[in-house]
Amino acid sequence: MKLTKWFGVAALATAVVGLAACGASEKKADNNTKDKTVTIKVGTMTIDNDEQQRWDLIEKKLEKENVKLEFTQFTEYPQVNKAVADGELDVNAFQHYYYLNNWNKENNQDLVAIADTYLAPIRLYSGTKDGKNKYTKVDELPDGAEIAVPNDATNESRALNLLQAAGLIKLDKSGNELATVANVKENPKKLKITELDASQTARSLTSVDAAVVNNTFVNEAKLDYKKALFIEPKDKNSKQWYNIIAAKKDWEKSDKADAIKKLIAAYHTDEVKELTEKTSDGLLEPVW
Repeated sequence: MKLTKWFGVAALATAVVGLAACGASEKKADNNTKDKTVTIKVGTMTIDNDEQQRWDLIEKKLEKENVKLEFTQFTEYPQVNKAVADGELDVNAFQHYYYLNNWNKENNQDLVAIADTYLAPIRLYSGTKDGKNKYTKVDELPDGAEIAVPNDATNESRALNLLQAAGLIKLDKSGNELATVANVKENPKKLKITELDASQTARSLTSVDAAVVNNTFVNEAKLDYKKALFIEPKDKNSKQWYNIIAAKKDWEKSDKADAIKKLIAAYHTDEVKELTEKTSDGLLEPVW
């Protein structure tokens, strides 16, 4: 895997993600010449070990297609999309639909999602007492239970949709719109929803009945995600949080279109699905 790195200044905030691209073989008419290798330039955020294993497998699958991947790693989200829009990269894979749509609006661009990859679902965790979970399932939460949710716009909306999917509340907004506590139209258990900084919801578990915790803070808080009360489902309300591979709107007209399609095909295989689930220990859910 050929890598280059671009370093930015700002730290990154939300949950997030990874990317790749591929190229297709172009055969010359002359049978005496060898197939030409196509290089696809791919933009990602800094690649961790788990993600590295995924791209290594994809590259191996693409070798027989005479495809080579050249990765550029970034430390600032906006720069990855800008590099694709400017033609410096062919594709990227670091973001979800919601981020891409907002970046397009803010920058008057029209990058498009060309393939779904995975969802990093958020989870509802039980509050604790004396180091043990108070509850083992959603139905055990009592009337008037206090539930902590992240207070930033995107994560709060995502958390409220999670509570709705768990059958605890009903919202008057669809999953394609950002919801706040003010959008809770039904709350049969009269739950107390407490808004906290995303980094604090896990720490609040000793004083609340339950909390929605972003994956970013799960390991730090030493939570056993397999014992979560409820996991964000793959449905129409969570689709905007699916991670994607993105490219220019007219990517299918480019001379690398066939190669990019082969990248998608290589990514969307059972082997990559199984590896993603294994290396993330179930924290990531393939959505293709």
